[in-house]
Amino acid sequence: MTKCGFKVIGLFLIFSVLLTGCMTSARHQQNLSSSQEKEMTVGIVKKEIRVGMSQADVAASLGSPNIVSKDSDSKEVWIYDKIATEASYSREAGGVSGAGGAAGTTGTTLLLGFISGGYGKSSGAMSTTQKTLTVIIRFDKSEKVESFSYHASKF
Repeated sequence: MTKCGFKVIGLFLIFSVLLTGCMTSARHQQNLSSSQEKEMTVGIVKKEIRVGMSQADVAASLGSPNIVSKDSDSKEVWIYDKIATEASYSREAGGVSGAGGAAGTTGTTLLLGFISGGYGKSSGAMSTTQKTLTVIIRFDKSEKVESFSYHASKF
């Protein structure tokens, strides 16, 4: 193999290592999976819950409530209180190093040469977000939805 062939292979290997080690924080975020099978959102509450629905239908749509109580008129009230914390961390590290050597003879003298270099970089970012959703569903005496309200926040 010629010197030019070795140079091409060497450059290819260096760039292959550099390109495969780079991933952005957004890409790391996409790779995170949610631990919740069905996330409760305001959209789901607005779409699924209707005045006149039975308690069984509400439970099928939203799951079991966190709190069940009675109001001043002895009507049942269901409260769903959901809190989610999402934390993501991204770290990227990379480096380049190289080495080269040469040997040769001129007459009776042996010539040796060596060159080396290196560079490294590391960076990272962390993000934490908390979301809360409180849903209050009031039922009438016949256990049908009388009214519902919700409050959502993200910080």
